[in-house]
Amino acid sequence: MRYRRVTGLLSVLLLCFLFGETAIAKPEVTSVRLGLHKDKTRFVMEMSEKPEYNIFFLPNPYRIVIDMQEVSWKPGNKKVRKTGVIENYRYGLFRQGTSRVVLDLNRPVKVLRKVILPPSEGKPYRFFIDVQKTDKSTFQTAVTESRKRQVAMTVPAIKTAPPPKNEKQLNIIIDAGHGGIDPGAIGKSGVYEKQLTLAVARKLKQKLSLNKRYHILMTRSNDTFVSLRERVNFARKNEADLFISIHADSIGRSDIRGSTVYTLSENASDDEAAALANTNNKSDVIAGVDLEEQDDTVQGILIDLAQRETMNFSVKFAKMLIPEIARSGMKVGGHSHRFAGFRVLKAPDVPSVLVELGYLSNKKDEQILKSEIGQRKLANSIALAVDKYFEAIKP
Repeated sequence: MRYRRVTGLLSVLLLCFLFGETAIAKPEVTSVRLGLHKDKTRFVMEMSEKPEYNIFFLPNPYRIVIDMQEVSWKPGNKKVRKTGVIENYRYGLFRQGTSRVVLDLNRPVKVLRKVILPPSEGKPYRFFIDVQKTDKSTFQTAVTESRKRQVAMTVPAIKTAPPPKNEKQLNIIIDAGHGGIDPGAIGKSGVYEKQLTLAVARKLKQKLSLNKRYHILMTRSNDTFVSLRERVNFARKNEADLFISIHADSIGRSDIRGSTVYTLSENASDDEAAALANTNNKSDVIAGVDLEEQDDTVQGILIDLAQRETMNFSVKFAKMLIPEIARSGMKVGGHSHRFAGFRVLKAPDVPSVLVELGYLSNKKDEQILKSEIGQRKLANSIALAVDKYFEAIKP
């Protein structure tokens, strides 16, 4: 009898282990849609559980932000996202524990109603808000009233103190581009840039960590959003000796491929570099960050004489990195070193580069970036360049 009781207990524990994830599964959003009415535009979400939400308003550009408990998104991509006063909408993970919806607006609006309907007639919870055009003054009042609440509730993405380094170690910050609600570029196969940058960043950290001379930190180690300001401030706070931001671009031409390394400059090297910098600098807008709360020392920084040495070190590393990438098997073009005003590179005292690993709009590049072998080769090539760089400047 005792044997049976023990066996039964073990069976229960095994079932809890196997199905525990289901027991604590996140609420699901099963449908997201827009509706146009005579005097309002309606945004609707259908959910498996009652949402716990907060609504904020942001200017420049006009946006409404809806934060709620972390959910699992199931509705897929809808092609029609422009309805009435709503120009577009995005949804995704903002922070661990917080999911976010951002509504892009084509004019100032006010919220007429916020409603949660309980399940009925086979339908799950339905949450909707009705918005209507208004004047700038009314919208700005809503911004002011919600700003303090949003700042108080937003948990910093980088909130844990990194382990202390040995004084003789060199601090290297690896920055996986995009993340969370900001997917970055989307490949032909549907893969997100944020997934590939994190995969390569993890492999790069693994490789560099073998060298005890280095102290490696990452701006993000999972699928979460980190603002551009937080990335730059993290590098400065940790007195980084080198900052490497990893990306994977996408453009309108599928025949263009290869890696490019960017360094900071007031003036872009060409139109493509300028367009890419403009796209990447909109990361905070995409995620619904309050741009008026940004750190002025980062947002409006001028490239002056005090930065010249830092920029020279950045260029030195870029020129060492390009040949290593070429040896990895990834194509590099004749203009493989470019420069533009990337905000993530604007720490005045940290040598910084932004590495565009390849073009997700090109089938060959996408195949390499999605493969385990391709990711490891690229990570190894960056690590080799790091070794050569520090051997040259700090032998």
